[in-house]
Amino acid sequence: MESALDYHSAHALLAWQIELGATDAIGDAPVNRYELQARLPKAAAAAAAEPVKPREVDPVEVARQMAGAAGSLEGLYEALAQFEHCELKKGARNLVFADGQPGARVMVVGEAPGRDEDIAGKPFVGRAGQLLDRMLAAIGLSRAENVYIANVLPWRPPQNRDPLPVEIAMMTPFLERHIALAKPDILIAMGNISCDALLGKRGITRMRGTWQEAQGKPVMPMFHPAYLLRQPAQKRAAWADLLEIKARLSAG
Repeated sequence: MESALDYHSAHALLAWQIELGATDAIGDAPVNRYELQARLPKAAAAAAAEPVKPREVDPVEVARQMAGAAGSLEGLYEALAQFEHCELKKGARNLVFADGQPGARVMVVGEAPGRDEDIAGKPFVGRAGQLLDRMLAAIGLSRAENVYIANVLPWRPPQNRDPLPVEIAMMTPFLERHIALAKPDILIAMGNISCDALLGKRGITRMRGTWQEAQGKPVMPMFHPAYLLRQPAQKRAAWADLLEIKARLSAG
């Protein structure tokens, strides 16, 4: 049996190994590195295994902050132009913001741009828009003089599909700020999507003709002009709604 090395002999051997380039000490038995990993504390193993997730962005909260920071209609337009969380923006030609007279007593809120509106960059310029102009003219209103017009969505949905709930939700803060800056006396909600954004409910056939309230302002739900083009028999109901609006304006 070999005798144990004395201190000076062991130190000399260690110095010789370092001179040869040895950097790590090894034991008599091999080390299983996989077992060492398994022995790590659970918290340390979890931290090593799970990558850090980026913080998720809430597009509705971003929209609320951007809209709230807009101090004018021009500022609101710029905020919408800079909003990057709505996929509709990528497929649209233009941002359809508004038309008519800011500060007018009547503000019409439509649903979303169609093909003609996407091309022109203005709301209600196609066949439905032409019908809307005739409807307003019947009670002495026009976008050229005393009506302001905007949509819930500023970008056209593909194939004119209905806006998705998430799209309505992220655009509603901009719409609410739009109304606050335009300062109308009366709102006209054209169609179910507008009622959803303004009133939080749908059912235009049931709601039309009955005054509602949003943002402290009276709201008249009406059939959308595009629907009236498909269902001309409903124009009688639309005429009754227009007379209600005329009476409300006359009453001050």
